[in-house]
Amino acid sequence: MGYTRTAVLMAGLTALFLGIGFMLGGEAGMLIAFAFAAATNLFAYWNSDKMVLRMYGAREVTAQGEPWLVDIVARMAERAQLPMPRVYVIDTDQPNAFATGRNPENAAVAVTTGLMRVLSPEEIAGVLAHELAHVKSRDTLIMTVTATIAGAISMLANFALFFGNNRNNPMGIVGTILVMILAPMAAMLVQMAISRSREYEADRVGAEICGRPLWLASALRKIEQAAQVIDNNPAESNPATAHLFIINPLHAHAVDGLFTTHPKTAERIRRLEAIAGQKLAVAAGPWG
Repeated sequence: MGYTRTAVLMAGLTALFLGIGFMLGGEAGMLIAFAFAAATNLFAYWNSDKMVLRMYGAREVTAQGEPWLVDIVARMAERAQLPMPRVYVIDTDQPNAFATGRNPENAAVAVTTGLMRVLSPEEIAGVLAHELAHVKSRDTLIMTVTATIAGAISMLANFALFFGNNRNNPMGIVGTILVMILAPMAAMLVQMAISRSREYEADRVGAEICGRPLWLASALRKIEQAAQVIDNNPAESNPATAHLFIINPLHAHAVDGLFTTHPKTAERIRRLEAIAGQKLAVAAGPWG
C-alpha cells in the first residue's frame, strides 16, 4: 500500500509539472516541461548524492578515522543484507542523519557531529538502521527525484511572469500569477506526503534491522528536542532537502504543521513502542 501511494503521489507531482508547462505555454510549453523534467531527473539520478553531501560539507570517514561509527554502520548493513555504504560526518551541532544514493550499491549515510555527541551507541545504531531501511527500500532515489521535481516546479513558477503575455498561454496574466503562488505550494504538499509515507515504513523496517525498536524511539525523542533549539544552517538555506533527514532539521516553530516534512514524532515513537511491545521476533542485536 505504501509503495502504491508513493507511486500515485509521484505521478501527481509529474503531472503537476507538465500541467504548469501547458498552462504557461500550451502544448509546446508542456513538451518543454517534459523534456526539462526528464533531463533534470536524469541528472539527479547520477549526481544527487554528490550534490547533497557537498551542500552539507560532509566529509567521508573510514575505520581508521571513526572506527566505532564505521563498525556500527557495518553491523547494521550486514543485518539489513546490504552492501557497506560510504560513511560521512557533517560538522554541525544539531543531531541528525540522512541517507542518499541512487541504489544500495551507491549508497551513503551521513550523521552530524551533534548526533555523535548526544546519542548513545545503541541509539545511533537505531538511527543508522532507519537510514539503511531507506536505502533498502530505495527511498533515497524516490525522495531525491521528488525533491528535484518540486524544486523545478518552484523554479518554473518563478519564471512564470516571463510567459504571462505569451500568446500560447491559455490563462493570461491572472492565471500566471495564480500559478506562481499555488504551484510551489501544491508541489510542496505532494513532496511532504511522499516523505511522510516513507518515514513510517523506514521506522518499521529499521526496528527490524536493529532488533531494538526502543533504541530508535529514544533517538527520535532526543533528536527532535535538540532540532527545535539548535540551528542547521545548510538545511535552513536549502529547505527542499529537509525531508532527507530522520527528523525535520528546520525549526518546528517556523513551519506550519501542514508543510512539515515528517510525520509527528510522537506518533512515530508510539508506533515503535507498539512494535517493542509485540516482542518483535529477530535475532539478537550486536550488543547482546
